[in-house]
Amino acid sequence: MLTLRNRHFFFIDLALLPVAAVMSFALRLDAAGMQNWSAAILVWTVLSVPIKLLVFYWFGLYRQFWRYASVDELVLIALATAIGEIVAAALLFAVIVPLSGLASFPRSIPFIDGLLTLLVVGGPRFAVRLAEQRRARERRHGRLEPEKPVLVMGAGSAGAMIVKEMRANPQLGLEPVGFLDDDSGKHGFRISGVPVLGSSKEIPDLVDKHGVAEVIIAMPTAPGSAIREILTICSEAGIPARTIPGLYDILSGQVSVGQLRNVDIEDLLRRDPVQTDVTAVSEMLHGCKVMVTGAGGSIGSELCRQISRCRPESLILVGHGENSVFAIANELRWQLPDLSIEQVIADVRDLDRLGQVFDAFEPDTVFHAAAHKHVPLMESNIADAVTNNVKGTVNLLQLAEAHQVRRFVFISTDKAVNPSSVMGATKRVAELLVQESASRSGLPYVAVRFGNVLGSSGSVVPLFREQISRGGPVTITHPEVCRYFMTIPEAVQLVLQAAALGEGSEVFVLDMGAPIRIEDLAKDLIELSGFELGRDVDIVYTGLRPGEKMFEELTISGEEYVATRHEKIVKTRNGAGSAGESSVLRNSVDELIMLAGAGNASEMRRKLKEIVPEYSADPEPGAEGGRP
Repeated sequence: MLTLRNRHFFFIDLALLPVAAVMSFALRLDAAGMQNWSAAILVWTVLSVPIKLLVFYWFGLYRQFWRYASVDELVLIALATAIGEIVAAALLFAVIVPLSGLASFPRSIPFIDGLLTLLVVGGPRFAVRLAEQRRARERRHGRLEPEKPVLVMGAGSAGAMIVKEMRANPQLGLEPVGFLDDDSGKHGFRISGVPVLGSSKEIPDLVDKHGVAEVIIAMPTAPGSAIREILTICSEAGIPARTIPGLYDILSGQVSVGQLRNVDIEDLLRRDPVQTDVTAVSEMLHGCKVMVTGAGGSIGSELCRQISRCRPESLILVGHGENSVFAIANELRWQLPDLSIEQVIADVRDLDRLGQVFDAFEPDTVFHAAAHKHVPLMESNIADAVTNNVKGTVNLLQLAEAHQVRRFVFISTDKAVNPSSVMGATKRVAELLVQESASRSGLPYVAVRFGNVLGSSGSVVPLFREQISRGGPVTITHPEVCRYFMTIPEAVQLVLQAAALGEGSEVFVLDMGAPIRIEDLAKDLIELSGFELGRDVDIVYTGLRPGEKMFEELTISGEEYVATRHEKIVKTRNGAGSAGESSVLRNSVDELIMLAGAGNASEMRRKLKEIVPEYSADPEPGAEGGRP
C-alpha cells in the first residue's frame, strides 16, 4: 500500500505528466502548429501518462523514502522514465499511428517528453531531499553545543559515506571541514561539497588553520603501516584520531561504515586485504554437513561465522563449554534464521560420545579447532595436553575415516615447529596423525599451521589490556621476544582457502607477515589507551616461562615447500625422520596415550621426543605433569 507521502507523489505525477506531454509538443512546434496537432497531443497524453504511472509503480517509485534519496534513486527514476517512454513510443508507432492516420507524428516527441518527465518526476522528490538536508543544517546550527570540526582522512567511497552520515545525523556533533588524501590527483576537488585540502602531512597546518578537533580515518583497506603513520602525525599535532571498521567487518555485516571507534591494535597490524577464491570455498561448503570442534573458541566461532555464509546444509557446533557454544549458536541463528544449527556439548577425548554425534548428524566435512593451547599451563598439565590434543585428534580421525568424511581440516600452530613446549609437541603429533590418516585413506585430510591471532581468549593482547586498565605494570617475558600475528578473520579466511586447496596429507602454512616484537605491541597498546609509558604505565620483564621460545618458526628443517594457487599459502610435506612408518607412528601414539592415563610426566616427555625428534623439552617443572 502507498504511504501518505508517496501517495502525494502519485498525484503530483498525475498532474505534471500531462503538462510534460503538452510541453514536449510546445518545444517541438510553434504556436500555430500546436492547434493543428491537438489530436496528436491528446493521443500521446492519454497513451503515455498511464503507461509511465504503471512503470513507475512497477519500479517502486511509490515505495521509496525520498528524504534520503541519492544517486541510486536518480538512476532509478531515469531508468523507469526511459522504459515508460520506450513502451509508449513503441505502441504509438507500431499500432496507433498506422490505425489513426497520424503518419507524420513527430518522432522526437518521446525523447523531449522523456527529458521533461525526468524533470517533473525527479524535481519534487529531490526537493524533499534538499529540504531534509536544510532541516538537518538547521538542527545542527540549533545545537547548544557547537559542532566539532573534523578532517576526514581518505577521499574515497568510505570517506564520502562518513560525510553523508555526519550531515544526516546532527546528533553526532561533527562538521567535516575537509578531506585529506595522499593521492595528489584528488587535491582541489570537492566531494559532497567538502574540499580535498591535501595529504596527511598537512594535518598540523590544517589543525591550526581550521581549529580541527579530530581526524576521522576512513581507509578500511589501508595497511597498518599507513594507519600508524597517520596516528603518529595526529599525535604530534596534539589531536585525537578515530577510524571506521576494517573492510572485513564492513563486508561481513557485523558493523557499518558509520560506526566510528578509537584506533585499535588490530588497525596498526592490519595488512592488505586477503584475496580469497570465494567460489572455491563456497563450492566446498555449500550444501554440506559441516562439523566444527572447539566451536565456542576464538578460531572455532569465527570458522562458524564464515562457514555459515557459504550456506551449508547444516552446521554442527561441537564444544566443551556450554556458554560459548550457546553464544555462537544464538549469534548465527539471529543472522541466518534458516540455517540448520546443531549444538553439541561433547569432549573430543570421549570416543563414545563423539561416535553418537557422528551417527546422529553424519558430517561430511570436519574442522578440528578444539585444543589446549596455553603453553606454560600445559607444561605442568602434560596428561591433559596429550589426551586433548593427541587423543582427541585420534578419535576424530578414527570416526572421520569410519564415516567416510570427505574433508578433514586440522587447525595447527607455529608452536608445532621445532617445538620447545608440550603444547607444541602435541600439536605436531596431531599434524603427523592427520598426514598419516590422509596417506592411508586417500582422503583430503589436511592441517593448517599459523601463528598467534589477535584478541583470542588467553592471548597476550587481552592480558595487556587488562593490565593497562589496572594501571600496570605490563609484564613481558623478554625485551626481544617476537611472535607472528594476524587477525582472527584473516586467519580463518586463509584456513578455508587452504581447505579448498587440499588434496590430502598436506600441511598448509599461512603467510604471517613479519614477526612483531611483543615489547612494541605493549608500547602501542599503552599509547592507544591514552597513557604514557614510564609515567602512567610501566613495563616489567619477567623472564621466559616454561616451554616458551624467543622466536617462533613456521617451517621445519627438511620440509619441502610447494607453492599453491594462493600467494599467502604454501604447503609442506613430511620432513625426513619426522613421521616414520604409519604403524610405528600409531603404536607410539597409543603408548603416549597410555602414559597419559598413568600420569607419568617424564615418560610422556620421552615419548613425545621419540615421536617428534625436533622437540626440545625444557627441564621438568617441580610438579608431576599428570592430572591434578
